[in-house]
Amino acid sequence: MHKRCLNLPDLLEKKSFFLFGARATGKTTLIQTSLPQALVIDLLDTRTYKVLLQDAGALADLIRGNQKVVVIDEIQKLPNLLDEVHRLIQKERRTFLLTGSSARKLKHGSANLLAGRAREARLFPLTWPEIKSFDLLRLLNHGGLPEIYDSTEPNEDLEAYVDTYLKEEIKAEAVTRNVAAFAEFLDIIGRSNGQELNYESFSSDLQVSPSTFKNYLQILEDTLIGFRLSGFTKTKKRKATVRAKHYLFDLGVTRQLARTGMIRAKSKEFGDAFEHFIILEVRAYLSYRRKNQEMNYWRSTSQFEVDLIIGGSIAIEIKSSDLVSDKHLKGLRALAEEGMMKRLICIHTGHLARQSPDSIEILPFQDFLTQLWAGDVV
Repeated sequence: MHKRCLNLPDLLEKKSFFLFGARATGKTTLIQTSLPQALVIDLLDTRTYKVLLQDAGALADLIRGNQKVVVIDEIQKLPNLLDEVHRLIQKERRTFLLTGSSARKLKHGSANLLAGRAREARLFPLTWPEIKSFDLLRLLNHGGLPEIYDSTEPNEDLEAYVDTYLKEEIKAEAVTRNVAAFAEFLDIIGRSNGQELNYESFSSDLQVSPSTFKNYLQILEDTLIGFRLSGFTKTKKRKATVRAKHYLFDLGVTRQLARTGMIRAKSKEFGDAFEHFIILEVRAYLSYRRKNQEMNYWRSTSQFEVDLIIGGSIAIEIKSSDLVSDKHLKGLRALAEEGMMKRLICIHTGHLARQSPDSIEILPFQDFLTQLWAGDVV
């Protein structure tokens, strides 16, 4: 059992919430352990679903006399139910937790999103402080989906997850007749994880229009499988690229889609996955701690690059090297010339923490993550 960083009781003390997370991130387990007294209405239960499909007003009858938090699981299966939820929050001061593995049907189906009466939280795969005996190579290879990370046969479980979930359920969300193109798109995204995407080039390779390719990317974001890192463009001395990078939500799923085989220390695949790992940690931290800070990357047209910028003021370079030399700091130094960054950090896989003469903090990744989750970075 992993103690998760997302504190549901604290959130629900203030307001009702939507809780979104990709399948198998552990939403059900988190609810069972942190809200044991909650009244759970599961829309995957056929009988419950049919009753509420025919009469949304029956929700009031199901919860009448019960003052507990009400959890409605898989709310995207019945978006029209949100009108009744809205009424119960407003008229009866009820507290709801509305969970789902996709926001697509809610955001694109003109569903009632409760007009600010419910906030949004997300549950991600396991993070560094949630894993007691942390094993970097295991996480880079198998990812942080709890059942897969703890599995004795993680490779087989990852293959099943990708085949049954991504290749079937996510394809169903595509609302497209070109199933083959979408399946190929998933493979491309796995192989291109963390790279800048040229929409025209990729859409040409897939033989679909650029607008269709962008729609595929939006499907991944709406189903919580992918996210984008926009380019940081506020630099003046050096012109910056505007293209976005796209990442998948889990390290193991990424490896499975990319078909890279097992990742070994010091390999190129290790370096790519290590960078992805740090970005996922920062993303989860900002969400769990309710920090409204944008994440970007920076690359100048003259090819200086910094892997991650937080809130426009913290620049982070990520290196899968035990020894950091001047060549690893070129991007940070180029960005520092803009005079916009409050902190410059280079994260590495070694054990020595130090500071360069021009105030760049060079930190082992364990030191950085300790600071991050203690609230000492953002």
